[in-house]
Amino acid sequence: MMTNPRESRMVLLLLLSGVLLLSGCSSGSLLTRRGDPDYAPVYPPGDQPAASASGSIYRADVARPLFEDVKARRVGDLLTVILAEQTDASKTATTGIKKDSTTDISAPTLLGKDVTVAGNPASTSLDSSNAFTGSSDSAQSNKLQGNITVTVSKVLPNGNLAVQGEKWIAINQGEEYVRLRGIVRPLDITSANTVLSTQVANAQISYRGKGATADSNSMGWLTRFFITPLWPF
Repeated sequence: MMTNPRESRMVLLLLLSGVLLLSGCSSGSLLTRRGDPDYAPVYPPGDQPAASASGSIYRADVARPLFEDVKARRVGDLLTVILAEQTDASKTATTGIKKDSTTDISAPTLLGKDVTVAGNPASTSLDSSNAFTGSSDSAQSNKLQGNITVTVSKVLPNGNLAVQGEKWIAINQGEEYVRLRGIVRPLDITSANTVLSTQVANAQISYRGKGATADSNSMGWLTRFFITPLWPF
């Protein structure tokens, strides 16, 4: 049994470090669950509007003109987002630095005579040369196509629609899911009640997988540690 407070603190620190390392290096897909409130469907309000006191069968709060396109405009309405994401980025950097210097030190004199060493003047020269060359190249390309139907979660004061939703697909021993959140302008919604993902403001789109296939393509926590800046070698 350890009685030294310092040893107890060291053991506790090591345990906490191990827990943080394991939790920080865990794959995010393993912690993902269905029914996240940030992407859960939003249903229309359950309370029905009060009947018009005039006795008319027309009610402006729920009426839809006969010749109006059926588009999402209320909380709980459905909207299909066509995923058309594509990004390409590249970066190249080259750096070259070179510096040469030469310094001559003449022989000092003492009482009008040159100071000598073994009969030779005590003069010397210094030469230095430094050079550095570095280059880097980086390229990345991403593409996401498909569609996902989301629900209107909120109608903003300016008429824009906040939407959210997710789609889960189970394939053999794994699951694939797409999640989307953002703000849609009603003018961008087509007559087919669709909108391009490139027209969704503040879009948060994620496409990931879970299961044996996704796990086999993920590095273990120890491998992740060796390729992080924490590894000094």
